[in-house]
Amino acid sequence: MTISRFSQTRIFLSFWAVLALCAGRLHAAPLEKGFTLEPPANISPGEARLQVLTAAGQYEHTPYRYGGLDRRGLDCSGLVYLSFHDALGVSVPRNARSLYSWAEKISLNQAHPGDLVFFKTTGNGDVSHVGIFVGDGRFIHAASEGPVTGVIYSNLDERYWARTYIGAGRVLPDADIGNYSDKKNEQKPTKKSGNKNNLLIGFAAAPTWNTFDTNIIRGLEGQFRLGAEVKPLGQPMIFGLEMRTEWDRALGVFRLPFTLSWGINDKVRIFAGPALSFGNAALTISGESRPYTGGTSWFGAAGITIAPFAFKIAGSELSPYGELAWQSYFSDTTDKNLGADIAAGFRFSTGLRCTWRK
Repeated sequence: MTISRFSQTRIFLSFWAVLALCAGRLHAAPLEKGFTLEPPANISPGEARLQVLTAAGQYEHTPYRYGGLDRRGLDCSGLVYLSFHDALGVSVPRNARSLYSWAEKISLNQAHPGDLVFFKTTGNGDVSHVGIFVGDGRFIHAASEGPVTGVIYSNLDERYWARTYIGAGRVLPDADIGNYSDKKNEQKPTKKSGNKNNLLIGFAAAPTWNTFDTNIIRGLEGQFRLGAEVKPLGQPMIFGLEMRTEWDRALGVFRLPFTLSWGINDKVRIFAGPALSFGNAALTISGESRPYTGGTSWFGAAGITIAPFAFKIAGSELSPYGELAWQSYFSDTTDKNLGADIAAGFRFSTGLRCTWRK
């Protein structure tokens, strides 16, 4: 059968007209077919929103993983995708920019729990982050940076999110279900969300290294740590208390510092506090003993701890770390030996620490 040129032209134009119509309906009416979120007939819009929020809450504390789409790790759009898929069996766009283009734009005062909130967190100006609004200025999302990462609850009033927020979007029929945060707290009154204060409990162990003789390992250092993430001025920060145990083979002493620490996150912290020193501190240099006094002081230890990254293992965070610390030993001898005095007054260690968040 031969199709005339006129018929071919009509088929061609009809094909593109259908595509244009579908594209227009997809963006103008997100509740139509395609990426459709019209709830099943037996579920009201309000119930659909509750189910999406409940599904999202099941992933709380899941670690962040770019491109992740299961409980081993999620990114921000992956959390949105799984929440709608688990709750309603529907598929939504898979990245933040596509979700923003697809959703019906609304103002924040029109947003109800179950709507989406969008952010520009990169310098290129594109939409790069999305979360699910839960009411009372809060949203659930998968955070890639900050003091707490993974799936957490955050507040739009927090300085970072207030600065990067660009708008809200609606993808389910409008329904006011009240404050889902209150419902969640009523159901789980003891469950802590990501924007609450977090208690940190940790242990660490590390060798200390020599800088002045051929014995590479100078001693051992360990610590037990209690900390809390707080927001006294709206800015997250971590305060901690450490009990340290240090054996310094080079000086021939055992030290017991008790330090307070502070940092805007758990990657970099400074610490200082009193210390007890047991033993007669001395360095052996060229066969001769160079004595040092001090060690026990109300300001006996101070330093900085750097842990650039962490691995999540069995509900804990395992972090390699480095630590540079000053310790209060001083030489009373008249002869000068700057290298030995620096070695006596400072220690450098690298090791592993394990932290649990409660």
